[in-house]
Parts: sequence; C-alpha cells; structure tokens
Amino acid sequence: MSRVQLALNVPDIHQAVDFYSKLFATEPAKRRPGYANFAIADPPLKLVLFEKADADARLNHLGVEVISSDEVLAHQARLTGEGLAPVDESGTCCFAKQDKVWVDGPDGAWEIYTVLEDSDTFGASSTHVDDGGDSACCASSAEPVATRCC
Repeated sequence: MSRVQLALNVPDIHQAVDFYSKLFATEPAKRRPGYANFAIADPPLKLVLFEKADADARLNHLGVEVISSDEVLAHQARLTGEGLAPVDESGTCCFAKQDKVWVDGPDGAWEIYTVLEDSDTFGASSTHVDDGGDSACCASSAEPVATRCC
C-alpha cells in the first residue's frame, strides 16, 4: 500500500506527538530527539514531525511512501518520461536508509521513497555537499530539490 506523506515543522515535539497520537489514535512508529513519525492506517498517511521552533512555515515537505525500491524506480522513470527531472537522493535520512527521488512541483518539492531499514543516525542527503552548516536533510520545502533529503 502506498500512502501520502505529510511532514510538518512543529515548535514542541512532545506536545505535537501527544496531540497527533490522540488525533489519529496511534502512537509514533519511530521517535528520536526532535523527530517523530506516524504510520497511520486510516486514513493511509505517513505523518512526519520535525521540531523546528523557529521555522518560517508549518509545512516541511510532501511525499509518497511506496512499498519497494522497484516502485521508486518506476516512478522515477515515469516522471523522467513526463519531463519532470526527478533527483535521486537515496541514502540515509530521517533515521532510515531509503531509496528515494525528489521532484520539483510548482508549489514545492515532493519525494517518492521506500524505507529499506532503520538507522541510528539522522543522515544527510546523498547529493548534498556538507558546507559545515546545519544538515539540509528535510529542510523547508521552499529550498531547491537538490538540497534536501527525507
């Protein structure tokens, strides 16, 4: 089953986890400092929370979680055929090893990904060169596709 992903910036991760646990009647599937994600069955939704008290926007990014790497590759080929130039950013991000592509839309980027395995580290974009600043992983949706992951 595929599901839409909604990634939000939240000012207080504990308060947000408490609220969304009650709203969707489920506990987080993964919880790390400043990060949580929910795999919600009904409605089918992957809800990802990033603690960013000073974020300019509530929306971090949107995505679609798929079942397999083959599905990611099929979407990448389809999007390329449509002239949308998806960017492969497979690697470790958001405490998981993932196969993933990003594609820019008129109102922000979308990711299509599958989780291969959990990771103890947050990770970074496979295409991002670390400039010594904060990790670009899961940055605001206003940034170019090649500077984000997860």
